[in-house]
Amino acid sequence: MKRQRATELLQEMLDHLEQGRRPLDLVDEVHVFGSYARGALEPGDLDVVVVHRRDTEFTEDVVTALMYGRDPMADMKRALKGNRRGIQFQFNQNDLPPGSEPKLLWKRGDTPAAARDRLHAIKADPNAGRAPRDAMIEQFDGLDRWIPLPVRTRLVDMLDAGAIDIRRIELPDTETSSPAAATALARRWKADSPLRRAAAAAIRYAEEAGIAAQSVWVQGRPLDPARRDYAGALWINLDWYDFNQLIYRLRQQAQCLEVIRPTRTQPLHALHITVRGATALPDL
Repeated sequence: MKRQRATELLQEMLDHLEQGRRPLDLVDEVHVFGSYARGALEPGDLDVVVVHRRDTEFTEDVVTALMYGRDPMADMKRALKGNRRGIQFQFNQNDLPPGSEPKLLWKRGDTPAAARDRLHAIKADPNAGRAPRDAMIEQFDGLDRWIPLPVRTRLVDMLDAGAIDIRRIELPDTETSSPAAATALARRWKADSPLRRAAAAAIRYAEEAGIAAQSVWVQGRPLDPARRDYAGALWINLDWYDFNQLIYRLRQQAQCLEVIRPTRTQPLHALHITVRGATALPDL
């Protein structure tokens, strides 16, 4: 993407924020980081951080979207960028990679002129160049648009430290062979839910790997209601659910199966994360 085009997209976003339509009335700050913020003449996708509040209506909308396998932030993204492409959002993200140096673009209470001045104060730098994709490994190739940059960074750091192994797999699009597991899924999701499809495929993968259903947790809940401890468990997480608990679970010698993008029809890809060296895991 040319820098001029990127600037136009950001200006349109500022116009939308000024109008403040729902749910943009919950937004407090917007920052831009990455290649554009460094001044690159061809920055590629724009990297934008959005800091926002939640109210009861917003929380209910997020929960409903998750139940039906939709992107819980789709309404917020659409309100910010309309139908435009080329913007990657991070929401309420405080652990951006070192060197990201996000620059404030807009904050609640700004006049249009103040926000516009901030945008145009981010000057082009012919020497900045377009940055290579940050925190990339072979296992992420082709999936990185659905793996947030802070997630990629944390996983790569642990991989480089010898703390974990990451294996990429394509899940079998089949149902679980366990009646109890099928019943548990039916209680949580409708038959046509992408989340149910992804969870069933992940459970089937666990079965074929010889992992007992009593050791499997799906989206924060155990398949066996009597299970309370995490030691040795397999955590199946859909679309980075509760990712901030990853290190704690790995320290309990658990495994994690992260299903990247639950969909109704497309292939289901997952990352199987296991502990290689517990002493190299980061502190909690």
